Amino acid sequence: MKAVRTSDDRFADLADYPFAPHYVEVDGLRLHHLDEGPADGPVVVLLHGQPSWSYLYRHFVPPLAAAGHRVIALDLVGFGRSDKPVDDGAYTYANHCHWVRTALFEALDLTDITLFCQDWGGLIGLRLVGESPERFAAVCAANTFLPAGGEMPAVFRAWRDFVKKTPDLEVGRLIDSASRRDLTDAERAAYDAPFPDATYKAGVRTFPSLVPDGKEAAGVTENRAAWGGLKAFEKPFLTLFSDGDPITAGAEKALIARIPGAQGQPHGIVPGGHFLQEDSAAALVKGIRRLTGR
Repeated sequence: MKAVRTSDDRFADLADYPFAPHYVEVDGLRLHHLDEGPADGPVVVLLHGQPSWSYLYRHFVPPLAAAGHRVIALDLVGFGRSDKPVDDGAYTYANHCHWVRTALFEALDLTDITLFCQDWGGLIGLRLVGESPERFAAVCAANTFLPAGGEMPAVFRAWRDFVKKTPDLEVGRLIDSASRRDLTDAERAAYDAPFPDATYKAGVRTFPSLVPDGKEAAGVTENRAAWGGLKAFEKPFLTLFSDGDPITAGAEKALIARIPGAQGQPHGIVPGGHFLQEDSAAALVKGIRRLTGR
């Protein structure tokens, strides 16, 4: 599988991102993750979506690590410091789940995980929870869902079509526009850092087209099976969505209604756009710590 690797010098001195890189190899691809806090602390895994990377969690890592958590923030294949296959066809829903499953469960052997997931971090992470619930201690889902045969709304299809027509998407500008607060020039540049040119953006281009849309879409069968596990998941399951995301607004209702562990949890709506991590980091960290008791 032909892949490109972003030069290390593009990650030097990024704003508020002083963390040391860590790597695992899966199927000949190098996956990057942050690993901060005490090695024997309760594990918190932070999963990002499209087109962001672990930089999205720069304001989560220090307070969680200071509270005694081992904090793992993974860069999905095609994003951040992880390798980036250049063929759009390499990016499938099944491949992404396999890469994350292998990196977290096998290479790092993580258990008793408290998962925070947003956007595609949820489409991947919630499937993994449903498939392997014994690995997880708790879940916090934010602006995400696990589609299992329904049709996607028009606003999502418009976004999907826009990405198809924009092979060299400006990542920093997009995240800025989908956050309520204005990002600084340095923050926008940091989001752009992994992607020197369009060659590095196959993952950025393909993710929207991988969202299962309709009953016959790839991934629906697997997601329905994962829902079987989620419907039996009795460990704490918290939803914290934003008040300004047109794509995922209301999706928390299905999670709360169908997952036993969501009953009685202090679910909330926080200020923010789609990338609510940029708008309400403190509130989201508080929610994670409520789940872990720290």
